[in-house]
Amino acid sequence: MFRTFPPQIVAFDLEWCPDPVAGRVLYDLDEGVDDRGVVAEMWRRGGATNEDPQPFLKTLLCRVVSVAGVARTAGGEGTSVTLFSLPTNCDDDTKCREAQIIGGFLERVGKQKRQLVGFNSIASDLKILTQRAFVHGLSIPEFFKRPDKPWTGIDYFARESAGHVDLSEFFSPHGKGKVSLNDLAMLAGIPGKMAVSGEQVPEMWLEGRWQDIVAYNEFDAVTTYLVWLRACHLIGFFNKEEYATEQELMRRELERQIVAGKEHLEEYLIEWDRLMRLPR
Repeated sequence: MFRTFPPQIVAFDLEWCPDPVAGRVLYDLDEGVDDRGVVAEMWRRGGATNEDPQPFLKTLLCRVVSVAGVARTAGGEGTSVTLFSLPTNCDDDTKCREAQIIGGFLERVGKQKRQLVGFNSIASDLKILTQRAFVHGLSIPEFFKRPDKPWTGIDYFARESAGHVDLSEFFSPHGKGKVSLNDLAMLAGIPGKMAVSGEQVPEMWLEGRWQDIVAYNEFDAVTTYLVWLRACHLIGFFNKEEYATEQELMRRELERQIVAGKEHLEEYLIEWDRLMRLPR
């Protein structure tokens, strides 16, 4: 967890939705049933009700449709912050393939040996990445290699390893007191959910709205990163001035991405400024 402060980290977030291929294979559905019909049947068999029409499905039955992250690199030339997302080109079907998205992310992290930072990532994100990488027959030894002892190297799967920080486990008690990323962020002056919620992702995917999914995913990745920055300030890795500098680096990266064409990030900056002005 927060025992060390490595020079390279990546705060990440995933978006996923029911996988029609899994539904057809496991439920032997007629080939004439379209993807929307398969997804509806998956939810029905998952216990859908009028009150809960989209019950949580086992992650193995879902497909990863986007990964977004903020990579922080510190070294002799200073500190850089970069927002990235997969697929890199939503108009290219090959880039949107699940194997390409998962493989591209895990290979990058495994090669660079960055510390992973997520929210509910140990119990959720890391599991679906592992499960779906297995389904696709991927081989990513650099990511899955584990040291003999957690403290002797990067280990993404050991709860006490410095290789993986799960902010949900850091902040949440067990049981009903578990906090959400949205609530934690907004009360700290950081944007939470931005217009879209996770429940809308399956419909967005069925409609082919890849760009909207990626935009939503990027919002959550930036929020995760900003929550991590504040947690680092809380425990003493950054003093007040350093924390302000780190926030400014993220702001500049958002501004750079907006100039490069990601206009949706303007909404994030506007909301960030609004929340920061609220009295506390």
